[in-house]
Amino acid sequence: SGVRCSQFAMAVELRSGLKYGTVLSFAAVLLAYWLRSPQSVLDDRLDAVLSSLLRAEKKVGMNNIARPRVAIGFGGCVDIIVDGVTLLNKIGLQPTGQPLHHDYIENAEQLAQSFAYFFAPGAASERFVMNDTLFSQLVEASRELPGNRWSVGGNAPVMAGRMASEGCDVLLGGSFSPDFNDILSQHITVAGNTVEEPDIHLILEYPSGATWGQYTSRRANRYIVHSDDHNPYLDSMEEFEKRLQNFKPDLMVVGGLQMMDNFPFKHGERRALLSHLARILTSASPQTSVHFEMASFVDEGLMSDLLEFVLPHADSLGMNEQELPNLLSLLRGSNVTVLSDPNPRVATVLDQMRELYRLVNQRHQEAAIGRPLTRLHVHTLAFQAMIVTRDSQWKNTMSAVAKASLTANRHVCGSADIDTSKARLIMDESFSVSRREGSQRIPLQESRPVSCWTEDNYEICVAPVLVCTEVYQTAGGGDNISAAGLVLQI
Repeated sequence: SGVRCSQFAMAVELRSGLKYGTVLSFAAVLLAYWLRSPQSVLDDRLDAVLSSLLRAEKKVGMNNIARPRVAIGFGGCVDIIVDGVTLLNKIGLQPTGQPLHHDYIENAEQLAQSFAYFFAPGAASERFVMNDTLFSQLVEASRELPGNRWSVGGNAPVMAGRMASEGCDVLLGGSFSPDFNDILSQHITVAGNTVEEPDIHLILEYPSGATWGQYTSRRANRYIVHSDDHNPYLDSMEEFEKRLQNFKPDLMVVGGLQMMDNFPFKHGERRALLSHLARILTSASPQTSVHFEMASFVDEGLMSDLLEFVLPHADSLGMNEQELPNLLSLLRGSNVTVLSDPNPRVATVLDQMRELYRLVNQRHQEAAIGRPLTRLHVHTLAFQAMIVTRDSQWKNTMSAVAKASLTANRHVCGSADIDTSKARLIMDESFSVSRREGSQRIPLQESRPVSCWTEDNYEICVAPVLVCTEVYQTAGGGDNISAAGLVLQI
């Protein structure tokens, strides 16, 4: 009996000890959780968002299908990428006291004013330099800068490169030098003339927080200057048109038309070129989708020509947060908007997209020509947004938006592998689907970061971007993002 009592007492003591130990362990785990650094919580969140976006991207594979055939025009160039502030300092250009918008650049003072105008808010811009001497001076100074980089440039070649690497066969319309052709992917066939001296574009990059005199950039971006001879004339268009018949593309992409912006054409020359392009687009098979990639346009005459000759024949449009309100303003009958908020809210962009979708399709119905707009993709620093008409030819919208979001980080960071220690989320914790009062709010869920819902006759999808904090390059970002989004939808 005494033995049994002592055994019982030991058992009770053991059990209570175990229970007490369990409580202690649980308390220790809770304490560790509560004491975790805010950075650790943020890291976990970024990792969760990344793995969810990767899962969404991989839902649609490219392995078991024939390579999609994509025809892309027009033009191309050699990009010289430099630090913008370093270049301006090298040529002795002092910061201006008067930031001003100029449609084109005629002298060094206008360059300083124009650069300051876009640099402070961190807005992307591209301008034609009328002054050959100034442009040559900039090119020579860029060549001498340590750390400069050279790459294949121009909307069409950049989109072609991305689509070829993502599993497409590409017909590229452009006139390039032999050296240029040699470095293109084996999955890209060039249709165009051979030129000895390619056009050069100078990409003046700057990081977030960069300073130039009294100006500080709010976000990383780039200011591009060019003085093209070949690209404004779309001089590969005839050869491109001939090759199209046998190539039979699933998708035709038009980009690079901003090279016509403020270019000194002879009277009627630009309209004749765009009229020829319209004939090519009109002759495309109904089974061939057509995408138009917007760019930095400020020439209202050119914009009006694009509304007449190009937009009616595109089923799909791609643009950034500057180009969306610009096009919308023109469709409303107002002037071009040169500078818009470089970090717009989701609700603002979605309302603009809905209105653009409605106005473009309204014009299409009234004119009874061309194609209805069935796809609209807007890429911003913080998020990707897409409107796709239900039951249209475009598929896999959720995966396409996820892929576009991931490509934004991959391109800007310069790495196929995404490192969350070099990324951050700047999209809000939740967003309104519209600025209208009483609109639904959608929370950003780490496990399902791509939000999709239906309205009217279309689906909307929004995905956050893991914004790169160690910028390798911003130039070509929109082209890579748009191309990657299209790949999974054709």
